[in-house]
Amino acid sequence: MDIQKQINYWRDSSDEDQRVSGVLLEKKEYPYALFFSHLALEKMLKAHIAKHTNDFPPKIHNLVRLAELAGTVLTQDQETFLSGFEEYQIEGRYPSSFPPVVDAQAMLADSKRAKELREWLKKQL
Repeated sequence: MDIQKQINYWRDSSDEDQRVSGVLLEKKEYPYALFFSHLALEKMLKAHIAKHTNDFPPKIHNLVRLAELAGTVLTQDQETFLSGFEEYQIEGRYPSSFPPVVDAQAMLADSKRAKELREWLKKQL
């Protein structure tokens, strides 16, 4: 297996998902934008797992667990944020029967924080 090819695949795919998230934010499609932000973080962490383990990352979505498998040392604040950010991938994959209450300001703040965390992870690759 070509590990660098795997790392590049996950990193580049993360970049694309982050781009799509930005487009959706501009259109005020906040829940979808944050789903793609979660996906971008997930894929960046999977790039780290490939680098750290020299193996394929697992097919899971839990960001805190992915960070652990990647050997990424998170601050308590980062871990708490990632844990709460799970809400967006769950709603994106398994929409509830009732439309979510959209707090645009909170979602924009979460999006900004996720983007900053993803860039921090990207710099460490």
